[in-house]
Amino acid sequence: MINFPNPSRSYDASRHCVCFWGYDDAREIAFLVEDAMLTKLNPDQGSDEPALLAAFDRNRDRIQELARNLYKSGPRNRYTIS
Repeated sequence: MINFPNPSRSYDASRHCVCFWGYDDAREIAFLVEDAMLTKLNPDQGSDEPALLAAFDRNRDRIQELARNLYKSGPRNRYTIS
């Protein structure tokens, strides 16, 4: 079962995504949410780093649910939500 006890997230400009981490016991799993997905969730927002991080924060529960569903398909070290 994947959990998200760590609320930190960061913007990766080279990959154009917001990164966050989940944990399955002691195993850390990286999740990347592409800019396009965040813009789709908040079409009235800007596309700079502060706007994308704010969009992530506003949609955190929904994004984490998407991450849980991706993780059920088979454990990997990194997932991209697009």
